[in-house]
Amino acid sequence: MRDPYQILGLTRSASADDIKKAYRKLAKEFHPDLKPGNAANEERFKEISAAYTLLSDSDKRARFDRGEIDSSGQERHHGFGGRSRANAGRSRAYSGAGGGGDDSFFGGEDWFSDLFSGGRKRGGAAGGAAGGSRSRGSDINYSVSVPFVEAAQGTKRRISLSNGKSIDVTVPPGTEDQAKLRLKGQGLPGAGGFGAGDAIVEVHVEAHPFFTRQASDIHVEVPITLNEAVLGATIRVPTISGPVALKIPPGANTGSTLRLRGKGVMNQATKQAGDQYVKLKVVLPDPPDAELVKFMEEWSRTRSYDVRKKAGLE
Repeated sequence: MRDPYQILGLTRSASADDIKKAYRKLAKEFHPDLKPGNAANEERFKEISAAYTLLSDSDKRARFDRGEIDSSGQERHHGFGGRSRANAGRSRAYSGAGGGGDDSFFGGEDWFSDLFSGGRKRGGAAGGAAGGSRSRGSDINYSVSVPFVEAAQGTKRRISLSNGKSIDVTVPPGTEDQAKLRLKGQGLPGAGGFGAGDAIVEVHVEAHPFFTRQASDIHVEVPITLNEAVLGATIRVPTISGPVALKIPPGANTGSTLRLRGKGVMNQATKQAGDQYVKLKVVLPDPPDAELVKFMEEWSRTRSYDVRKKAGLE
């Protein structure tokens, strides 16, 4: 992936608010729902979402700025000259000694002497399996970005492991932001016959332009016309599984909330889906309709109602 700052059109001095505003602006322009079937537009949106996921996380943004992780959120492996998080944690186990305050990558000269002396300990004593370092392999952290709807429905993501292998990671339906998936035995190899560590995959769920999530429920605000609000209507509203018909009762108002049962996110513990809550927002014609204005002038001469007093604002 390209530099996330460039993708969002930002500089490295951008504030958290700048990042959010840039993402929302681009998401409204490139969201796949706006241009169904446009593969290039879909890829562009994925790139924008991945950039936002990284930069909106203050810890990951700081690590990216320091060069510790790449633009996809994965650890940078710098070889012998570097000091990645995974390797830094391994230096003491490889050295076979306390280290004496040496802050170098290998934790002191013992790493070299153990490597080239056939396993001898310091002082020339014979080593071997019994005398060498015995420890479980270290875990390695990875991260993946998943669109909101895919995280809700479940999906797969392929990651490249530190050993060069690629593996498909199953993201279960209903996975929440920053959830961690553990892949047993896919970390660094152990020493002295001990098993390998695990791969820990942190899932970052991308923000959605209009869906929000609360536990297993989905919330969305849907605009309706004045005539739909007054007379009632049946409209199509989006859900994470596709558009559905929703009946608007006559006299609906801004703030009225309707429920779509079972249209939320699957709860893995109960194996039941939550609901979707649709909050209505009445929107007047733009530009104003002359006939509607004339009608309201006539109507208001004989009819009135005090909405602010009813709300306790007067």
